[in-house]
Amino acid sequence: MIEMQSFDDFEQIAECLRNFPKASHAYQSRARRRQKNLTKPPGSLGRLEELAVWLAGWQQKECPTLERVHTLIFAGNHGVAQRGVSAFPPSVTEQMVRNFTAGGAAINQLCQTYEAKLSVIPLHLDQPTQDFTSGPAMTHEACIEALNRGAAAVPADAELILLGEMGIGNTTVAAAMAAALFGGSPGEWVGPGTGLNAEGLAHKSDIVQQGLDLHREEFKSPFDVLRCVGGREQAALVGAIIGARSRSIPVLLDGFIVCAAASILSALEPSYLDHCRVAHNSAEPGHEKLLRSLDKTAIFDLDLRLGEASGAALALGILRGAIACHNGMAQFEEAAVDKKIEPDETDPDA
Repeated sequence: MIEMQSFDDFEQIAECLRNFPKASHAYQSRARRRQKNLTKPPGSLGRLEELAVWLAGWQQKECPTLERVHTLIFAGNHGVAQRGVSAFPPSVTEQMVRNFTAGGAAINQLCQTYEAKLSVIPLHLDQPTQDFTSGPAMTHEACIEALNRGAAAVPADAELILLGEMGIGNTTVAAAMAAALFGGSPGEWVGPGTGLNAEGLAHKSDIVQQGLDLHREEFKSPFDVLRCVGGREQAALVGAIIGARSRSIPVLLDGFIVCAAASILSALEPSYLDHCRVAHNSAEPGHEKLLRSLDKTAIFDLDLRLGEASGAALALGILRGAIACHNGMAQFEEAAVDKKIEPDETDPDA
């Protein structure tokens, strides 16, 4: 397992990515064999079976466990929020961080219900990033610092990480990042966020276009996209995904904004997200298009668009169900249940 390090520049990050550990094929095979011997028709638990095998491969256990689950919410403020791209003022970011700390948000209830420890990491909320229509959102140094904060937030002994975010204006940032990485017009990526009307959506699309036009020549790599039109919480999310992978810890990604951050790594090499699963298909319109770009299938779709890792926490409940069946069901011999009759390949009439 690679020990987590503090990065000084993007080249060091790229070197870390090239040395990423991979899932254990041996434990995946053991988990698949176990699934075949459980008292059920093969494949009858659908994607729950695949999720159990995925966890087994990264945890390197035939029977994975979820005793140490950590939810990380990164919060940041955006200069572009001053351009009227959200139905709520930027002050709400800090107010919601206090609400998380006090236990009053949806994610607090979900983490308590599904047994996940919650950590909220505010990132210089008194220093919004620069408005990306007038200059790069972050300096190289600020972007690297946020990446390092994200990587350092991942507990070394975690068995699963849930990732979420908070930041007024960050659906605008996510749309800009997605458009820069995967192409298409801003209108294909922009959505209502916290509740914009049609006029607000048109303005939001125009702001994203302004940012893309200003920085297009600077987009030499995905990290340039992150620095120029991203935000501190997006950079921290990238860092957390790197930190988790370096320790072979599986990750549940929340909605549109978290997946847009993860896209930075996928644009470099799709396999860099093999340890990640997408929790849900957000009601934010650009998320479904983003999932196709990432070649990822969400675990569920309940029209959520809250953020703050709420979808990831709900998906944790599904994962708990998957491993409860995987670990706890009897096998055919134990339960004295006859297995499926397999055709005799030597019998021509079979």
